[in-house]
Amino acid sequence: MIRKNPSGDLPQIHPDAFIDPTAIICGKVIIEENVFVGPYAVIRADEVDAEGGIQPIRIGANSNIQDGVVIHSKSGAAVNIGRHTSIAHRAIVHGPCEVGDHAFIGFNSVLFNCVLATGCVVRHNAVVDGAYLPEGFYVPSTARIGPQTDLASIIRVSAQSSEFSEDVARTNVELVRGYKAIQNEL
Repeated sequence: MIRKNPSGDLPQIHPDAFIDPTAIICGKVIIEENVFVGPYAVIRADEVDAEGGIQPIRIGANSNIQDGVVIHSKSGAAVNIGRHTSIAHRAIVHGPCEVGDHAFIGFNSVLFNCVLATGCVVRHNAVVDGAYLPEGFYVPSTARIGPQTDLASIIRVSAQSSEFSEDVARTNVELVRGYKAIQNEL
């Protein structure tokens, strides 16, 4: 479902993106080309800041927002998801937040008030809250990363993890093409 927010903002969705009919895209959301938004995902830009403004939620080209993902933002803050980035099933991305290009966010993970640079991997059930992760950092499953976390204890993304992330992104771009081809069949 594509709908306006109370401020009257409508999502801007590239014609080459695929939005599952069960997904909800609301308000000041910008979705670029070849983006896949899976079933029951919610991307909602509707809260305003103290001056009544809203920064957009932007999903970069060739990225995928999988089943049940929630992307929202507090008080109109921006959320930027980079290009070729995967947000896996039931993850929550709550702004303010920035996720770089070629990143992978695992199942049930939570991001809030954070910046993840290019190529970061956050595995399943992890939390990143109030932190900046430099390029290529790997957050293991169930880890909690916050502003006081010693980043020296975090390993770099391995070639295998990077290949996995790229494969997920590629697979979902292929899904976009497949679903676009059959979207009017039922």
